[in-house]
Amino acid sequence: MPAFRSALRAALLVATLLPVCRATAADDFPHFLVPGEERALALLDELHAHHHGRASSDCTLWDGWLPHATLWAAEPARQHSLASFLRRRIDDEGYVAMQQHRGMAHSNGWPFPAWQQSTGSGWHFSVSGDEWAIQQLGLKPLVPPGGFAIIGAVPRPAADPVRGMLLDVEADRVTITTPPFRCGTIVAPFARIEWGAEKLPAGASARLRWQIEGQEGWQPAAGVPLPLPPADGTLVSVDLPLYRQPGYGGLLTGFFVELDGARGATVALKSVITAIDTRHPITNALFIRGCAETFAWTGDLDFLRRSLSRMRRAARWALAEFDVLREKHVVVRWVGHDGRTGLEVKPDGTKRLLPGLGVGNNYWDLLPFGGHDSLATIYLADALARLADLEAAVARHPEWMMPAGTDATPAGGVTAAAFSPDELQSLVAAIKADFQSRFWDPAKGRFVGWIDATGKAHDYGFTFVNLEAIAYGMASPDQAKEILAWLDGKREIDGDTSRGADIYHWRFAPRATTKRNVETYCWVWSGPESIPWGGQVQDGGAVLGFSYHDLLARLATHGPDDAWRRLQAIIDWYAEVKGEGGYRKYYAPEKGRGTLQGGGPPGGLGIDEEFMESVLVPQVMLYGFLGFEPTAEGCRIAPQLPSTWPELTVTAIRIHDSQVDVTARRDGSVTARRRAAGTSPLAIEAGGAAATLPPEAGAEVTLPGR
Repeated sequence: MPAFRSALRAALLVATLLPVCRATAADDFPHFLVPGEERALALLDELHAHHHGRASSDCTLWDGWLPHATLWAAEPARQHSLASFLRRRIDDEGYVAMQQHRGMAHSNGWPFPAWQQSTGSGWHFSVSGDEWAIQQLGLKPLVPPGGFAIIGAVPRPAADPVRGMLLDVEADRVTITTPPFRCGTIVAPFARIEWGAEKLPAGASARLRWQIEGQEGWQPAAGVPLPLPPADGTLVSVDLPLYRQPGYGGLLTGFFVELDGARGATVALKSVITAIDTRHPITNALFIRGCAETFAWTGDLDFLRRSLSRMRRAARWALAEFDVLREKHVVVRWVGHDGRTGLEVKPDGTKRLLPGLGVGNNYWDLLPFGGHDSLATIYLADALARLADLEAAVARHPEWMMPAGTDATPAGGVTAAAFSPDELQSLVAAIKADFQSRFWDPAKGRFVGWIDATGKAHDYGFTFVNLEAIAYGMASPDQAKEILAWLDGKREIDGDTSRGADIYHWRFAPRATTKRNVETYCWVWSGPESIPWGGQVQDGGAVLGFSYHDLLARLATHGPDDAWRRLQAIIDWYAEVKGEGGYRKYYAPEKGRGTLQGGGPPGGLGIDEEFMESVLVPQVMLYGFLGFEPTAEGCRIAPQLPSTWPELTVTAIRIHDSQVDVTARRDGSVTARRRAAGTSPLAIEAGGAAATLPPEAGAEVTLPGR
């Protein structure tokens, strides 16, 4: 995600930032309190409040991070998450839409690679809502009929500025033929048609055919069924998966649409494009996690009742689509997502672009993850474990009256039947075992990023893959120790560009990668060698937010003192930045400290602007040192305090309908105090003991240490 920062990349996320969810009164926003560490934690409080303000999006890419960081901290964030997940689009098969801004590719995927970048073709009779493509790709609307051959309908001479070309249907059969074009089917796995209709008679039908160079006529003879839009004029995008059709391969030269039984209707044609498959294989997993966390923090049974079947469908679709039950990891076989690079660098240094290969699969949108995908596997295992916990909670509480689901499978889709929690947990255990073997490079002592369709493992020292593997519990204890020994410079890896102390050159986080990469990208990133090492986030740069996984990894592997030392280094950096007037002044070009991404200019450091995940860093205080975990009934607390801390208090934690302050002490005791009255008691577990916090304002309960 963060890497594509030419003019094209600059607009990608700004368009999806939602109105800021500001904290209310200062006392109503959480604070972190440790006797003797007032200065450091005041700075951390400030960093937390600053980044919380921008941490809101409807884009699925952030579902695993932003709800995690904001649901407990402020009421607007809770209300946003509840509404956002309920309106998240899931297609008829079960794929959860990305919901980034409008792009020039699959309508439910990432906005790019666009057809304009892919040797494909497209025709747009309206550019309404396409500001990104207008600004970055020079998109302009066509004048009807735009070179289309139309029989059986009459195009109006002027396009509607929103709906595009309007066709008044005068015959029982209408044919619409694109102008001739020429592109490989590898860059056109989907035909995307955005259209609408008014007065469409019942019983109307449509189909699409294509033409391949060297073949006779339009294929296939019967046509591929093309879903019709609603008859009320609403525009819809249809992403037709032509790559699944027998015989679809070669050089594509045209599309042909046939519409029957529509006499008297008006058809609006906004656009027709050849579409790259820009879906990401992580959206279903992130959606499941986000929904599970939203319920755990809010306890909103109506939300769960409306979301549970959607979560189950999302899980079943991912398990089937990525062959997880058999392979025990995520295998992405989509066109362009098999893990091969989109750049061919020849021995003499010359380069050939390979449009259609190396399409992005996650936040790191220029790297060709996919194939046998380690990061997608981490996220899916986490989602399945959370779903197992949720299914177990539903079984414990029949009074919730949650939908049991049905084994009936809708046409083209997946069932919403309930899962067995035990079976899900067994599957997660099998996935972890496979992950620790398949993706581990014993010679280097770290996990690779992915293994492509040819069997080649790709490893550029992906610190984010390795730290997330530890933080999500996917690495074995021995693997975790080896990874941190590498990152801490206790051992060096031959061939790496960055070694030893230089891995933390940027101070606030390790470099995202430790080995220079000038050859393994999506084809749209065609000149990586022109950017110096560390000048791009995904090639030696760094992202502040993902220091959170570093902190959790250290806590799990070496204990709280190591995690606290790393957090202190981040706080010291932040204090220095603050002293010079903030991020933009501190990293001003003339300072020579590195280049910030965000808000327009390219760079290697992801800290502010659209890097909303920066809000993750302070969460180590809640989830890590305090060990706070929301549950269906209340919360579970398992503190891990650094040796110099007598106690830790986190204030204003919003859990279910409660707001509580929690203090954990050196002796293991935990006290929870209710700040305001709630409607129900809160079940609390800590140190092997359990207690109930009464709903009255000011109620307090202390659980003794072991």
